[in-house]
Amino acid sequence: MSNESLPVLIQGGMGIGVSGWRLARAVSEMGQLGVVSGTALDSVLIRRLQNGDVGGHVRRALEHFPYPEIAEKILDRYFIEGGKAPNQPYRSRPVPALPLHPDLEELFVVSNFVEVFLAKEGHDGQVGINYLEKVQLPTLPSLYGAMLANVDWVLMGAGIPRTIPGVLNRFAEGEAAELKVDVHGASREDNYRSRFDPAAFVGGEPPVLPRPKFLPIIASVSLATMLLKRADGWIDGFIVEGPTAGGHNAPPRGRLELDEAGEPIYGPRDVVDMEAMRKLGVPFWLAGSYGEPDRVAEALREGAAGVQVGTAFAYCEESDLAPELKQRVLEASRRGEATSFTDPLASPTGFPFKVVLLPGTLSDQPVYESRRRVCDLAYLRQAYKKPDGTLGWRCPAEPVSDYVRKGGQEEETHRRKCLCNALMANIGLPQVHSDGRTELPLVTSGNDVAQVARFLKPGASTYTAREVVEYLLAGVRPAAVVAEPS
Repeated sequence: MSNESLPVLIQGGMGIGVSGWRLARAVSEMGQLGVVSGTALDSVLIRRLQNGDVGGHVRRALEHFPYPEIAEKILDRYFIEGGKAPNQPYRSRPVPALPLHPDLEELFVVSNFVEVFLAKEGHDGQVGINYLEKVQLPTLPSLYGAMLANVDWVLMGAGIPRTIPGVLNRFAEGEAAELKVDVHGASREDNYRSRFDPAAFVGGEPPVLPRPKFLPIIASVSLATMLLKRADGWIDGFIVEGPTAGGHNAPPRGRLELDEAGEPIYGPRDVVDMEAMRKLGVPFWLAGSYGEPDRVAEALREGAAGVQVGTAFAYCEESDLAPELKQRVLEASRRGEATSFTDPLASPTGFPFKVVLLPGTLSDQPVYESRRRVCDLAYLRQAYKKPDGTLGWRCPAEPVSDYVRKGGQEEETHRRKCLCNALMANIGLPQVHSDGRTELPLVTSGNDVAQVARFLKPGASTYTAREVVEYLLAGVRPAAVVAEPS
């Protein structure tokens, strides 16, 4: 595959809903790869519907879902004409468990279809979707929903997605697929798996679908090499992500050591060998502080097809980050006060997680300590094997007594934050609990957040995705010319 035929820019798939369909569509219309976040789309969908589906976009997409009886059932259950009252809690959906509740399986399929459909609507550019390998139970139905909407690329990080290429192959042919579920305490003889059968879902002969390209997000040549040798199916390239990127970061190689500020120390072993990447013979994109034209040019000189950029797009007009949070961060950046902290403990996954230090959010220690722990969305729950062989579920960010009662160690709960609820709050969809408490945000961005105000023109308080793309592609090869919107 020639690099000249590939996008130079891949827009990052950020958080829950920050890189929503509006942002992905704006980037794709310009000839680059717009990416929607595939995390928690079921919750995003039902909360948009309960807010009245402003603009009618969800309902318009649902009209195109190929199995209308499923779409109608979801509308009947969750849509509220005019939107719910601000102090009314959002109606919940079944909690992810194994096996998946049929209603939740339908939500995963439909919500991923909706987001990709809207991102692809009205233009012929390519659209990708980003998933976390650690969030396993939604993966199969989510992939199928995205493929029903003809998603062009699938990106996946925060784990080792060795079996995903084969899943894409099987779904393209209408065949069932299985995925091993990580279970703490499982033995070699145990075989805990999730399963999705397109024929059972559609109630008949499933369609033959285009197989999207697959890009694992990796942080080492050794992982890339292993995936090329052992993946169940072919891999179309890699995103090589450094530790300055936003969201979850790969932990440092070797023993974890922290600096004086409490951040993980990354060393020479964490620097990816570019010559070794080139020798793999597949396209790759570099990510982590590549939001400058000279850095894009540098990546191309290193033999990369281009770069993935997230933070610069997170604060543009088209992103779904709450406007008030955008303005606060942009103003802090303009004052030279925007800071991103690599927190080794915030995420229940155990991966380091980038946190923007912002008063009044969960990055503020007194605010974090005042929050009552709850685990109601449950995307990051971990499965564990009970003495009777059945599965239990626990999360280090749930109430401490619950976690310990389920066999977890109390020290594992220290400083853990409920990313599920916080990231929903980041996009203006916070849960309001029955006692009146409203969930608070926890903003994540890469180190580039310190300079993100550079995109603001004099006197402006916002900037667009187009301005970011044009800025980043200034001076690179002719193949990267920015397309006009179709």
